Amino acid sequence: MSTPKYLNPRSRPATRAADLTRRMTLEEKVSQVVHDAAAIPPLGVPAYNWWNEGLHGVGRAGVATVFPQAIGLAATWNTELMHRVAVAISDEARAKHHEEVRRRGHSGWYTGLTYWSPNINILRDPRWGRGQETYGEDPYLTARMGVAFVRGLQGDHPRYLKLVATPKHFAVHSGPEALRHGFDARVSLRDLHETYLPAFRACIMEAKAASIMPAYNRTNGEACAASRTLLGDILRGAWGFKGYVVSDCGAIDDIYRHHGLAASREEASALAMRAGCDLNCGNTFCSLSGAVLMGLIGEDELDMAVRRLMEARVRLGMFDPPETVPYAQIPFSVNDCEEHRQLARRAAQESIVLLKNRGILPLGSGVRRIAVIGPNADDVETLLGNYNGEPSRAVTYLEGLRARLGKQAEVTHAAGCDLTGPRASSYAEAERLARNADVAVLVLGLSPRLEGEEGEANLIDKGGDRKDIGLPDSQEGLLRAVLNTGVPTVVILLSGSALAANTAAGDADALLAAWYGGEEAGSAMADVLFGDVSPAGRLPVTFYRSLDQLPPFEDYAMAGRTYRFFDGEPLYPFGYGLSYSTFAYSGLRISRRKIGAGKPLTVQVTVTNTGARDADEVVQLYLCRWGAPVPVPLRQLAGFQRISIGAGRSETVRFRVDPRQMAWYDDDGVPVVGAGRLGIAVGGAQPDASWGSRTGPDAPAGNDIVTTAFEIAGPEVSLAV
Repeated sequence: MSTPKYLNPRSRPATRAADLTRRMTLEEKVSQVVHDAAAIPPLGVPAYNWWNEGLHGVGRAGVATVFPQAIGLAATWNTELMHRVAVAISDEARAKHHEEVRRRGHSGWYTGLTYWSPNINILRDPRWGRGQETYGEDPYLTARMGVAFVRGLQGDHPRYLKLVATPKHFAVHSGPEALRHGFDARVSLRDLHETYLPAFRACIMEAKAASIMPAYNRTNGEACAASRTLLGDILRGAWGFKGYVVSDCGAIDDIYRHHGLAASREEASALAMRAGCDLNCGNTFCSLSGAVLMGLIGEDELDMAVRRLMEARVRLGMFDPPETVPYAQIPFSVNDCEEHRQLARRAAQESIVLLKNRGILPLGSGVRRIAVIGPNADDVETLLGNYNGEPSRAVTYLEGLRARLGKQAEVTHAAGCDLTGPRASSYAEAERLARNADVAVLVLGLSPRLEGEEGEANLIDKGGDRKDIGLPDSQEGLLRAVLNTGVPTVVILLSGSALAANTAAGDADALLAAWYGGEEAGSAMADVLFGDVSPAGRLPVTFYRSLDQLPPFEDYAMAGRTYRFFDGEPLYPFGYGLSYSTFAYSGLRISRRKIGAGKPLTVQVTVTNTGARDADEVVQLYLCRWGAPVPVPLRQLAGFQRISIGAGRSETVRFRVDPRQMAWYDDDGVPVVGAGRLGIAVGGAQPDASWGSRTGPDAPAGNDIVTTAFEIAGPEVSLAV
C-alpha cells in the first residue's frame, strides 16, 4: 500500500492535515478538539495533551531553569536577551518532550510542544494579580518583548516549528480575577485598537504565532472565545491568521453558565467553534457530536478546526521520523544546564531597577557587617512567581550575599515579620541586628502568595488581586523600625507590579525593584549591590503613590491610566531607572523635518558614558502628538535599545519610526496619519509630564533628554487595522 499523504514529509502541512482529517470519523474528530486529545490507533495518531506552560521557563514539568518572572524580563528592556531566554526555554521544552516520548511512547500534561505563553495583556491596573505574567503597561514595549519571545519559542526552521507559542488572553483582559468568568469589559474602539490590540497584532503578523488564546470575559458584549469581532473580523480577517485558537480552561462552559449567551453545552460549543475557536481547554467541546446531529454546526466546520490542529502537529514533526526533525535532536542534558543558569543570572541582573541611591551603592570593601532582614530575604517561593518550573538550586538574597562575601564580612539574618498580619514581636531582633551592622538590607514586598491568578494567592482573597498597592502593614512597621535605628538602609522590593512604597522612597538610602527574579535572583542582586554589575533595568509600569490616583478597577477605559494617559505625579514613572554611571545625549537628528503621511522616519542620537565605569543604558524614544483632532496619549514610547557603553565612550543609536507609531486613532479605531506637528524626545528616561501635554513638543523634557519636532504633511492616510 502507498504511504498516506499525511505521513509523507514531502507534502505540504495543510495537505497532510486535510488528508488525516478526512480519514477520521465524527467521534474521532470530536476527540481531537479538546486539550486532552485521545489516541486514534488505526491512524497512528498518539494521544496528546495540548496544555503546556512556558511563561519564564518550562512550567510544571519538574526541574527546569527558572528565569525571572515575565514582568522582570520586561524590566530588562532587552529584546535580544528576551529572545535568548525563549530559545533556552524551547530547548528545554523540546528535550523534555522527546525524553517523555522515549520513556512512555507519548508525551503527557506539561511535556508537550504547544505552549500557552506569552501573556501579553496590558497591565492597566497594578491591582491585577496576574500583572506579574505580563510585560507591563505599554503596548509598544509589550509588542517588542512579545515578538522576541514568540520567535524564540517557535524557532526559525523553514518547515518545522520548534514549539507553538500561544499569546494570551485575546484581547481585553486584566482583572478583576473574581469576575473574569462573567465580566463584560467595555471599551471604546479607540482604546481597543490603540492599547489592547497592538501587541497581539505584532505577535501574529510579525512573529507568526501559530496559536492564540482568547480571554474568559466578554468584550463589548461578546464572549472572547466566541467573538466574531475578535476571532473573525480582526484575527482571521484583518490580520490573516491561519493558525488555531484555543480557549482558556473552562471558558466554553462560561459562555452558557456565566455569560448567558447560550442555553446548553451544545449551543455554547457551536457558538465558539463557528466564531473561530478550534480547541477547548476542558471537555465542553465533547458535546459537538450532539451539536452536529442537532444541526447547530456543520461537520465541515468541525473539519476546519481539526485540520488547523493537525497542521500544527504536522509542523511540529509529530508524524515524521525523529531523525528528520532537527529539534528532536536536542539532548536532554540541555535541561537545567550551567549555560542556562548563567543566562538566568544575567536576566536577573538586567531586570533589577535602581529607584533611589543616596550614594550608598555600590557597597564598598569597608562593609564588614550586613544585616539581611525581611520576610522575603530567604524565601525561595518569592523568586519563582507563578506558572513556574522547579529549579534544581535556587539562590535567595541571603544566600547570594553570603556566597558573594564569604569570610570577608559577617552576614546576619532575621525575618522580622510575616508577609502579612500584625506580627511585630520580631521587630526587636531585626532592630538589634541592624544596630550592630554597617548596613541593613531589607528584602520586602509581595509574594505569589499575595498576588496571582484566581485561586492561587493563598494569603488573601482567592480572587488573586490586591485591594491595596502599598506594603503590607507588618512590613511597613518593620521598615520604619529599622529606619529608626539610623543605620544605612538598602530596601529591595519584590513584586509582580507597582508598589506604593512611599516610606522607602522617602527615607531609605537606596531602593531597588527586583520583581520575582528567578533561580539566580540572590546571586544577581549581590552582583549589583557590590558593583560587579551596574544596574540598568527600567520600570515597565508606573509606580503610583496610592490608589487615589487610579480610576475604579472595573473601568477598562484608558483615561487616567498608565503613563500614556495619567497626568498626575507618580512615585516613579514608567521607564525610570538609575545607574552607577552617568550618560549624556547629543546630536539628535531626524531624516527630514517634513514627511508625507504614511512615510517612515529615521532618528539618530549620540549617547556618551560620562561616568567612570562601564555600564548599560536604555535609550528611549517617545513621541507626542500636538493638536491632534482626537484624544491621544500624552506621550508614547516609540523605540528603545539597551546598549553597553564603556566609560568615556560614545555610541550612535538609530531608530526607525513607522507611520503606525505616528498615527492617531479615530472613533472607529482606525489608525490615521494626518497633517500636524509631532515631538520627539530621546533619553534614558521618559520625558517630563509637561512635555507635549501642556506647552507643546518643544518644551523642556528633563535632564539628559534631547528633543526635536517635525511636520507631517497631508493628505490623511488611513492604515490597516
